[in-house]
Amino acid sequence: MSDHSENRPNGPIDDAGDPTDDADRQRRAEFILMMRARGIRNRRVLSALERVPRQVFVEAGYRDIAYADRALPISCGQTISQPFIVAYMTDQLDVRETDTVLEIGTGTGYQTAVLALLADHVYSIDRYRTLVENAERRLAALGIANVTVTLGDGYYGLPDEAPFDRIMVTAASPEVPSTLEEQLAVGGVMVIPVGPEGGVQTLYRIERSEDGLSRTRLIDVRFVPLVPGTARQL
Repeated sequence: MSDHSENRPNGPIDDAGDPTDDADRQRRAEFILMMRARGIRNRRVLSALERVPRQVFVEAGYRDIAYADRALPISCGQTISQPFIVAYMTDQLDVRETDTVLEIGTGTGYQTAVLALLADHVYSIDRYRTLVENAERRLAALGIANVTVTLGDGYYGLPDEAPFDRIMVTAASPEVPSTLEEQLAVGGVMVIPVGPEGGVQTLYRIERSEDGLSRTRLIDVRFVPLVPGTARQL
């Protein structure tokens, strides 16, 4: 079995940024150093983070601080998670090159792009049509083709495509939806924030074995809520 931490991520992005932009290169270098300093050591994860141009996924007015370690507002009243949370959740998910991943909460498509460089295929769901369409446009512009973005209700996942090797949920639920647990393959991993809307939530890593599900508490986080249904507008 190969050591995936040593392998370069899959994906079509030949260069993560403008090779003539010294400021961009400096920001990227500092960004990766910051992630390493905060405990992210997986080389595949770090390489994917370095290759995906985060400034493409933030609103124009925030591009100068795209790599700052903070959440930023996006369309439809949502947020793009701070880089460390993206890195940490990706690291905990431990995506393999052969994995099929389900992502609940496409948002801008940034986390989706990172996962796409690590996995065989990513299915991503969002309840906002605007976010789905914008994410599809960004991913296509970067040449990322191993992603299927769907407008839908994240609570129900995608049973027709299940089971999934990995599931990442980027919105907080008061409890882990049983529908998502049922779509996790044996040997699979789910990372999900659990807790009240507007309060401190807890990030959990859930693993399915032949004997059932086990849950590991990770860190405290703050996420937008996982809202049932699809948005009537936006």
